[in-house]
Amino acid sequence: MFTGIIETLGKITDLQHEQGNLHITVQSAIAAELKIDQSVAHNGVCLTVIALADGKHTVTAIEETLNKTSLGDLKTGDLVNLERCMQMNARLDGHIVQGHVDQTAICTGLKELDGSWEYTFEYDASQQNVTVEKGSICVNGISLTVVNSKANSFSVAIIPYTFEHTNLQQVRKDSVVNLEFDIIGKYVAKLMNSRS
Repeated sequence: MFTGIIETLGKITDLQHEQGNLHITVQSAIAAELKIDQSVAHNGVCLTVIALADGKHTVTAIEETLNKTSLGDLKTGDLVNLERCMQMNARLDGHIVQGHVDQTAICTGLKELDGSWEYTFEYDASQQNVTVEKGSICVNGISLTVVNSKANSFSVAIIPYTFEHTNLQQVRKDSVVNLEFDIIGKYVAKLMNSRS
């Protein structure tokens, strides 16, 4: 379980394809503190550390993960948002995040405002995921608050700290991002659908 509060940015140093899998090697400030078999969220995707060396860690994304996320689009040199799993005795500063991406979205708009940024994302509404005004959404592993919620799109407002310390600084129009919708909202939507 995660909180959507990004610890640090990692840099992709190597990508190796093996059958349907992708081995991803990441250099980061937290690599020395990681352990083999530890769960780490990469752009919101929970992956298991399989190797450690020289300030880097390696994880494997299987075909199922590559089909449902944007990890298959990664290139050497890209920045990824990293978060280790939540400690049960710590404050939950973001919201409850599982590290299980529901679907991807495309950035359809980016506005630089006076001291902040507004991003708009569009997603496939046929999967029946929903956002609500002032509710939580996880974009590339970042816990954010929804503004301008619509049937297949939403916007988020980004403060300078978040912009500078996450890979949102690299997101442009037409960029693909990972979305994890609020777990409580997903249960409510499923209950409502089963009753109708």
